[in-house]
Amino acid sequence: MNIGCVKEIKVNESRVGLTPKSAKVYIEHGHQVFIEKDAGLASGFSNEDYLNAGCMIYSDPKDIWKDSDMIIKVKEPIKKEYPYFKENLIIYTYLHLAADEELTKALVERKVTAIAYETIQDETGLPCLRPMSEVAGKLSIQEGARYLTKHGELGILLSGTQTVDAANVLIIGGGVSGTAALSLAYNLGAKTTLLDINENRLIELKEKYPKLNTLISNEENLVNGLKDADLVISAVLLPGAKAPKIIRKEHYQFIKKGAVLVDIAIDQGGSLHYSRPTTHKDPIFIEEGIIHYCVANMPGIVPKTSTLALNHQTLPFGLKIADNLKEALANEAILKGLNTYQGYVTLKVVADLFNLPYKKYEK
Repeated sequence: MNIGCVKEIKVNESRVGLTPKSAKVYIEHGHQVFIEKDAGLASGFSNEDYLNAGCMIYSDPKDIWKDSDMIIKVKEPIKKEYPYFKENLIIYTYLHLAADEELTKALVERKVTAIAYETIQDETGLPCLRPMSEVAGKLSIQEGARYLTKHGELGILLSGTQTVDAANVLIIGGGVSGTAALSLAYNLGAKTTLLDINENRLIELKEKYPKLNTLISNEENLVNGLKDADLVISAVLLPGAKAPKIIRKEHYQFIKKGAVLVDIAIDQGGSLHYSRPTTHKDPIFIEEGIIHYCVANMPGIVPKTSTLALNHQTLPFGLKIADNLKEALANEAILKGLNTYQGYVTLKVVADLFNLPYKKYEK
């Protein structure tokens, strides 16, 4: 199979879909790998690194799309890439279709086989989403803390000092990203509260972090948490589906002016009333006196760490797909990653959301 990896063109996206090491493994499996010139530079990989791995370097991305049977990316294709779609092309990347009706329709119309990292699911959970959720969770604290300083409004230090209280951090959701945020906030000394609907998960986290304030996620606890919070991390997830609006319009009256809200769920449509995607170049906006950080590709700001972590998880599944698509889709984990196939949406939550034709993949 001809496998292509193009340079990411989403604003401020510096990751790359294939490392030279991963590309070499595909080549050892008998595939050809085409890499766009300079695609890996921001992640620390030179064109020479790819050439030494056995890749072919292309200067024009449209030629890679034309010559490839399978495209491996990091982020979802953007509108200027839609004309490159073709029937039976396999696209293997993060897609987040529940937040992008136009992309979903383009994939269906061109009969693209689209396999999304974020919906591949095995006995461990969401293996290809996990590394980027961890990175985003840690960045949510790192970036949120920045806007608690005079970069924002409150002018406070997340960790406090021996004589000044630390900031209050509210984390909504105890999954991978929420737990990663918790780990960093807690270890920096912030006064941390975590809400989750799973009581057993709260017990686990309380045992690991004794000073953590754990509460069942309900309306009363959310409102009380918002009243005290300087920094709020929304880390909710419904795999493959549109994110629920956790912080609604009526909640804003309880949030202090100058507080910072970070929406990790922005890729799936956002979980805050005012959520809209931002970029690393222009990461925040203010509504009702409250700072919103809604960067849609948070891990892109640490491209080397993110690329290495992502490739570690995506390579085993990608090899199965490239070696034999039919056999790969017999694997339940990969099948759950299939979002569109031969002109149909194969992920029901997305088909229902956009009123598009749904068809279950038949093995």
